[in-house]
Amino acid sequence: MTHDAAGTVTLAHGAQMPRIGLGTWPMDDRESERVIADAIAGGYRLIDTAENYGNEKGVGAGVRASGVDRGDLFITTKFNREWHSVAGVSEAFQRSAERLGVDYIDLLLVHWPNTDQDRYVEAWAGLVALLDSGSARAIGVSNFKPAHLARIIEATSVTPDVNQVQLSPLVARREIREFDAAHGIVTQSWSPIGQGNDLLRSPEVLAAAEREGCTPAQAVLAWHLAHGLSVVPKSSDPVRLRENLAAAGIRLSPETMAALDGMDGREAPIDSDEFGH
Repeated sequence: MTHDAAGTVTLAHGAQMPRIGLGTWPMDDRESERVIADAIAGGYRLIDTAENYGNEKGVGAGVRASGVDRGDLFITTKFNREWHSVAGVSEAFQRSAERLGVDYIDLLLVHWPNTDQDRYVEAWAGLVALLDSGSARAIGVSNFKPAHLARIIEATSVTPDVNQVQLSPLVARREIREFDAAHGIVTQSWSPIGQGNDLLRSPEVLAAAEREGCTPAQAVLAWHLAHGLSVVPKSSDPVRLRENLAAAGIRLSPETMAALDGMDGREAPIDSDEFGH
């Protein structure tokens, strides 16, 4: 994978993905349509949704309302456990594409491995078939640990473009990041600025924002980008939307990076061997 100064990354199978995108959980259809149209007008080109969010119709409406050419946008969605078979993934794609109102999906992800069901290898094989057909420009997984990744790669000889995981300075996921990097997989952070915790109000982040002359959220997002990660922060506030996107232009000092790196381990990640849908 390669990164460029314009804020995109070239994925393993050739697609160009913006490094900062808009997360849409827990927006409903109505809010999604409004926020996405505004976000695209403000410069966002990556929109992240999922079957389980229940807002794909709103996302599609927002994309159309933006007036921006479909080819200039990068739409990610994810499917649930009931579709974990080769035929099931094809149907999941068709249903999501119909709700979104698109002919292809830029990045389609297995949302959780659902190890209790133990059919994620079949789900991955279904995604490989979609990639081969051109229905998906890139394929990946979400919430996969190195053991899950190693298994699907061994079974199919195809490596994911992206692994989207819960990741922030509080839960830095070094083992996953190292595995992904070694295999050319882009690690993408969900909940990158925290969710239900005090990350943005922590002394380290407040000090970082003051030191760097930016907002706390910008400091944290710049930390992700400095580590080579992609991020999909959620916001519905027009000011914060612009601020989050502007984090791409912030270069943190070594002192700030070290301070934020030192926060790892203060939050336990959701265990994807125990949770899924």
